[in-house]
Amino acid sequence: MPRKRVRLEHAVEYLSILDEKGRVDEKLEPQIDKETLLDIHRTMLLSRRLDERMLTLQRQGRIGTFAPAKGQEASQVAAMAALTGNDWFVPAFRETAAMLWRGTPPENLLLYNAGYSEGGAIEEGTHDLPISIPVASQIPHAVGIGYASGLRERDEVTITFFGDGATSEGDFHEALNVASVLKTPVIFLCQNNHWAISMPRGRQSESRTLAQKGLAYAIPSLQVDGNDVLAVYSAVQEAAQRARDGEGPTLIECVTYRLTVHTTADDPSKYRDEEEVEKWQEREPITRLQTYLKKKRWLSDKQIDKLEKEIEEQVDEAWKTAHERIESLNDSQVIFDHGYAEMPDYLESQRQSFADRLKEGE
Repeated sequence: MPRKRVRLEHAVEYLSILDEKGRVDEKLEPQIDKETLLDIHRTMLLSRRLDERMLTLQRQGRIGTFAPAKGQEASQVAAMAALTGNDWFVPAFRETAAMLWRGTPPENLLLYNAGYSEGGAIEEGTHDLPISIPVASQIPHAVGIGYASGLRERDEVTITFFGDGATSEGDFHEALNVASVLKTPVIFLCQNNHWAISMPRGRQSESRTLAQKGLAYAIPSLQVDGNDVLAVYSAVQEAAQRARDGEGPTLIECVTYRLTVHTTADDPSKYRDEEEVEKWQEREPITRLQTYLKKKRWLSDKQIDKLEKEIEEQVDEAWKTAHERIESLNDSQVIFDHGYAEMPDYLESQRQSFADRLKEGE
């Protein structure tokens, strides 16, 4: 029998609505009200300034290692703004901006990054999962939540965030396969920031796009300008509607850039050129959004200056609150807590012995 070509109809589209110079494609421009856009802008700016403060605090030895979101704020905040509070949010370890949009207090992020798990506590009743450090491990969790939402016939969408490096992990591929077969209402949002620590995108995968990895699992996939608030919002809004209509998952690749370190334990000057950073700095999302808002006369330089001062005061107050909580949590005996619902006798004995030793050392 002769060989036959299996024809596939799949393709990947690229979406950009607001370019780096603030020019907008009015035919594609989504309907986002003024208040929502200003809230998006404020959250992005808060995330940027909080990142910068945390970097200073880490260099001073006052908090530990963390992963900045600088440069990726649009991919996170615009995505979350397109969803509802009833939808599920499954982060990795760089979703500071998304967490702020969902209402996480800045002092909690400071406390968590100072090494206190109390800062990562999730408020009861919210549909947020805690920070997940192992790369791609949170993606199957999102599929499980989406499957549960479908079984319970709840109008819930689950979004999970991950980086380009995560698309090389088995968890990613297994999750996409299950999500496609079960048609779970999940949005897989890949923040392609071009670097998996020191590994460049070009050495991770020969695929022309990362979005096309979803096509192998019959998942509609889209590549968007991840520094474009309008494009990210539109893509997630469309994916969410598909999910609510019972049409299953979507994979979105947000093409963005990490403007600073992978984590504070990293020195990017060792593996990438400053020219590359400068090129992407010209395309960064906050300035682009500000230009757009100014053209609509919804924002002015005077208002931005005022907002900067408000955010500076907010971050100052957040660190003050976090520091006070750190001082109140300096009881080393907490290492015995939370392991058991009812502490075993042997552990209680160890705790008492530990307390006695601490007292002797005073």
